[in-house]
Formats: sequence, structure tokens, C-alpha cells
Amino acid sequence: MGVAITSRDLRVYRLARAAARQVLEAIKSFPAEERYSLTNQIRRSSRSTKAMISEAWARRRYKAVFVSKIDEALGEATETQSWLDDAFDCGYLDSTQFEKMDADWHSIGAMLARMIDRASDFCKNSSDTDYRGTIMEEPTYWSDETTVDADEANP
Repeated sequence: MGVAITSRDLRVYRLARAAARQVLEAIKSFPAEERYSLTNQIRRSSRSTKAMISEAWARRRYKAVFVSKIDEALGEATETQSWLDDAFDCGYLDSTQFEKMDADWHSIGAMLARMIDRASDFCKNSSDTDYRGTIMEEPTYWSDETTVDADEANP
């Protein structure tokens, strides 16, 4: 694939989306008593991974923000692996299912770590617009009667 235009073009996003879908399928068979603990936590962390990737992509104008969001995505992916460990330990996932899902989340984590290491490559083609250097117009002061320009307000 060529240059990514949107976050959906990123291989890591597509893998995270597919892995989150696998998690959602797997948790359907978890016991009802896990609905508000394990099930909710693993669903949230798996979905958050791809959401953070999208947010990082949208904010790649600033390298530090991009790295921060990708780092958050990495944290969510690692958290998902932790919840998968719990699901496996409780017998909610068989070993084949667990190994496949764990390998996918490990790959996602490795890709995210590489994105952090290579953040400059992802941020170099972002928009040239830098709003920090934008010159703002003189402020307008409001009076009871009309609007007054800054020059008129301070003679």
C-alpha cells in the first residue's frame, strides 16, 4: 500500500480493528457475571486501541502529541493482553483462541512501538499549517452602544 491518507489506511489500524472484532466475538460466550468487570474492561481497551491510533493520526501535525497518543494506544493494547490473560486463566478462552488473539495484540503493540520510534516519518508529511505562528487581529472591545476597535478604545 502507498501513502496513508487516513488512519484507516494504516496496517496497524486495520489489525487493531480486526483484533477488537475478535474480542467482541469471544466475549459473547463469557459468563453473565463477568459482564460488568472483565467483559466491559476488555471491550473498552480493545476499542480504545484503534480509537487512539485514529486520534494520533489526526494530531500528527505535532510530533509530541502524535507520540503521546500512540503511546496511549500501546498502553491500551497491552491492557487488552492482560485482560486476555485473565480470560484464559478463567477458562473463558481455549488455548488456540488465546494464542491467536495474544499474537495479534503482540503484533499491534510491536507496530505501535515502531511508530513511536519512527514518529518523524509519520509526522513529516502532515499539514504545513502551524497555527502557533498565526497573527491574531487586534481585539474588539464591546461597549453598551457599539463595537469599538482596539485603536479607538485606547487613544
